[in-house]
Amino acid sequence: MKKLAIIGPTASGKSDLAIKIALSIDAYVLSIDSLSVYKEIDVVSAKPSKEELNAVRHFGVNVLNPDEYFSVDLFMDLYEEVAQECEKNGKNLIIVGGTSFYLKSLLQGLSALPNITNAVKNRVNEKLLDLRACHGVLKEVDEEYMKNVSPNDSYRIEKALLIYEASGVTPTEWFKLNPPKPIIENLDVFNIDVDRDVLRQRIAKRTDKMFQSGLLDEVCALERKYSRSPNCMNSIGIVEVLEYLDNKVSKETMLQNVSIHTGQLAKRQQTFNKTQFENIISEPLETLEKTILKRCASV
Repeated sequence: MKKLAIIGPTASGKSDLAIKIALSIDAYVLSIDSLSVYKEIDVVSAKPSKEELNAVRHFGVNVLNPDEYFSVDLFMDLYEEVAQECEKNGKNLIIVGGTSFYLKSLLQGLSALPNITNAVKNRVNEKLLDLRACHGVLKEVDEEYMKNVSPNDSYRIEKALLIYEASGVTPTEWFKLNPPKPIIENLDVFNIDVDRDVLRQRIAKRTDKMFQSGLLDEVCALERKYSRSPNCMNSIGIVEVLEYLDNKVSKETMLQNVSIHTGQLAKRQQTFNKTQFENIISEPLETLEKTILKRCASV
């Protein structure tokens, strides 16, 4: 089974390229996109169309409801599922998306968790009834680990508390004693190299297309059904529309803000991709397809 990854900033053409390559090498696609994983978030995520999803089998798309929690741990499980499907059906695998942190986690791996008994789970569940108190206790015993965990982050607080209760040591100490092991090795990573001025133009066009495709209706429907509480409701494209619906900004300013904030995200993605991966192959979109297919043919 051939495995490869295609990364790049938002609006760089990753999804289209992945589908082309998948059709050429008979592959499934695993999405590493923090919004495409959710059902009903189609316009904001610039999710592949139904026709594209039908043309190539995708994993990691339309998996959860917007009020469900997604994390790198769950992504690891998803990878194991798609890898088994590829082996069973004789398919290759393309990992593609803008949330490159998930890909880095696959390459670096995650630390194993301690044995968590039902008694520990029950004890932790009882304590979690007062989430802020749990956050305070954990911060007192492990300030290093908790400095980036919000008092409202129920998922990470629960995970930290489970580790502490089950192992008897702080999360920081546990992860030192149990370093991560790579889950995937020998993976070719291809990065779409795009000029920032060109990217800004693409982002502006995509923002306009999103608006024409029903951006306002989608965000209104999400808010009506799920409220503003889920983490995904803080995403670029949703926050700006909510500001417009609150009469804080004009339509023009809303669209401008979506473009600006998307551009800022793209810059962060470019920096991450260039600094966090070894032996990465970076080329413009116009030549990358040929390079990938040549590399696949030689393996």
